[in-house]
Amino acid sequence: MEAAGTGTRTAARRQERRMRPPTTLEKQRDQRPAGRLTRRRIEEDQEEAVFREVVSFTADPLPVRYYDKDTTRPISFYLSSLEELLAWTPDAEDGFNVASGPPECRQPPLSSQRPRTLMCHDMMGGYLDDKFIQGSATQTPYSFYHWQYIDIFVYFSHHVVTIPPVGWTNAAHRHGVCVLGTFITEWKDGERLCEAFLAGDERSYRAVADQLVLIAQFFRFDGWLINIENSLSLAAVGNVPHFLRYLTSQLHQQVPGGLVLWYDSVVSSGQLKWQDELNEQNRVFFDSCDGFFTNYNWREEHLERMLGQAGERLADVYVGVDVFARGNVVGGRFDTDKSLELIRKHGFSAALFAPGWVYECLEKGDFFRNQDKFWSLLERYLPTHSICSLPFVTSFCLGMGTRRVCYGQEEAVGPWYHPSAQEIQPLFGEHRLEGDGQGWVKTHCCLEDAWNGGSSLLIRGLIPPKVGNVAVRLFSLQVPVPPKIFLSLVYKLEGTSAVGVALELTAGDVGSCHVGGISVLSAETSTRRSPRPLRVPPTKLAKWVGRCGQQLSGGWVQRCYEVNLRGCLLQDLFVSFSRPPGSQKEENFICRLGELQVVDANSLLTPLPQVQALTVSHVRWQPAASEWEGGPAGLRLSCTLHWAYLLPRVRCFRIHCCRGLEGGSPSSRPSEPGRPRLLGLAFVNRYRIVGLAVAAAEPGQDGRVEFLVEPVPKEGFLVPRAEWGRVAMLYSMPHT
Repeated sequence: MEAAGTGTRTAARRQERRMRPPTTLEKQRDQRPAGRLTRRRIEEDQEEAVFREVVSFTADPLPVRYYDKDTTRPISFYLSSLEELLAWTPDAEDGFNVASGPPECRQPPLSSQRPRTLMCHDMMGGYLDDKFIQGSATQTPYSFYHWQYIDIFVYFSHHVVTIPPVGWTNAAHRHGVCVLGTFITEWKDGERLCEAFLAGDERSYRAVADQLVLIAQFFRFDGWLINIENSLSLAAVGNVPHFLRYLTSQLHQQVPGGLVLWYDSVVSSGQLKWQDELNEQNRVFFDSCDGFFTNYNWREEHLERMLGQAGERLADVYVGVDVFARGNVVGGRFDTDKSLELIRKHGFSAALFAPGWVYECLEKGDFFRNQDKFWSLLERYLPTHSICSLPFVTSFCLGMGTRRVCYGQEEAVGPWYHPSAQEIQPLFGEHRLEGDGQGWVKTHCCLEDAWNGGSSLLIRGLIPPKVGNVAVRLFSLQVPVPPKIFLSLVYKLEGTSAVGVALELTAGDVGSCHVGGISVLSAETSTRRSPRPLRVPPTKLAKWVGRCGQQLSGGWVQRCYEVNLRGCLLQDLFVSFSRPPGSQKEENFICRLGELQVVDANSLLTPLPQVQALTVSHVRWQPAASEWEGGPAGLRLSCTLHWAYLLPRVRCFRIHCCRGLEGGSPSSRPSEPGRPRLLGLAFVNRYRIVGLAVAAAEPGQDGRVEFLVEPVPKEGFLVPRAEWGRVAMLYSMPHT
């Protein structure tokens, strides 16, 4: 690729993509791929990077570890051997697989001694559709959304080094959940591997530990489950505690909140002998790391014996539960609550292995119903967590859908799956009124309609006669709030229902809590407060919240609130449904929630940075197999965009093009000339465009395609197009 200019220049020699070691991991993560980049020029009043490319159907191959060999889409990867692990160094191509940030703050923290819940995700060998970092067009993917019950998420596979796909890490971290990869050795190959790094001196096992720490630190996940499922020599097993202690101490230094857990397999003699409990034969491993994950064939007497072994570290013992119910186990499947009842009775943490059973073994068409049933049966044994930071914004998107919607406007039709795009999920379940129990409210996921993304939250309920309202708690919070907060609720009532919909909150004292702009409800609900909706947004916030109180496209309604607080702790968010004035009959209702926002009002006045330094690399051209916009057969363009932006300021980036059409996108409609068309979402400062259909340039003329990078701020509002990043590519056909 050449810089745009008056003359044609010889293409620069392609450089090695391997990076020279920069000074920090932060620089390594943001390293741009080497290759033919260009200098920018100024066009009129707006800075725009412009690149020139002569179309060529031969291109340097991309490394198959990082890209799908058929499409060049970026993929998550694993390491299959000790040699691969020891040889791994951070590479420019690794940047796609780096999580957006560490886990969000939640209460209580993982360091508390409250019994925890670990979910170990093991599904059909792993690295399925979730390996595609920028998403896929999967029709019926597995999705997990009961994050408020979970403390730790382990991505499990039978590869030696399982690096969690970044989509899972992003979704978990958004909910404050810690993510672990898996280091596993098995069978005879595992024995040889362990001998190679454990049977020698400390340099060998420290080299392995250092690499595991570096990988977790670089990709921004939180630690490792160590699973040695093969026999060990006396020399090797003797070094295991030293290996675990060194790995744990180094991880704690480099990864805040990092964890190392040991799976119950090998005993201190080196035999592979599952114990189904913590005891004297495996206690040395427990004492050398952060926690112990038991095998699954335990009985209550095992739990009773472990009380003495664990001492004050009861919460560090994760009692394994195989949800598939293989072997001689307690509970499993829809009886998993029997396991949890005994585990919690004795004060231990729980490790749920393969709860994707509801997806793998039951009807895909009933997946959401079965998943909700499974977790609702466990609900009383799974303490929930509280969000403790602002801004708090969610559209309830599951990171999947049958179409893409942006603020009520349909952008593309067709199935999509992108785990990184999953937004904060609420507390799910059914809530009944005390007393006769006639009134109820139930929450569900819903793919049938969406305000922003691919799904919304469906709330069904019944207000019985003589009852004024019913309410459902959606989120638990522990947020010391600023003096003034802005709240917004986007919702839609189905059918002819005329029930009132209101946002309610609870606030506790930090010191002396004063609340303004709020009315206290009746005596029996005096802890809940109902903000008064704004008819007109404050002048300073008008550009952000100009739709307040208006009927929006698709039947959606937005209610906005401004609340003044002093010395308060925001604790819970409810949605309340009240009977229409004059009604005395039973009221059924169906309501969809499209978005909920809680934002520091002052943060909306802070200027956002612009997307900068937008470049293009790794260009690949292919002849198009079909006509383009009704004209002659054109071209398909694949390339990588890279830009500079402060990631903590954004939820994601929306990538658009003008005069293009993405091959394999959910919709096949061509874009209107000059009108941006959504290509996809990015959660790091790079995006791989794949198979974009563009018109072939006429002889002696340049073709042009423009790419735009739209930052989506964490506060959840649209950014003016003038603040988007822009890059144009001019391309011409080779001289014949």
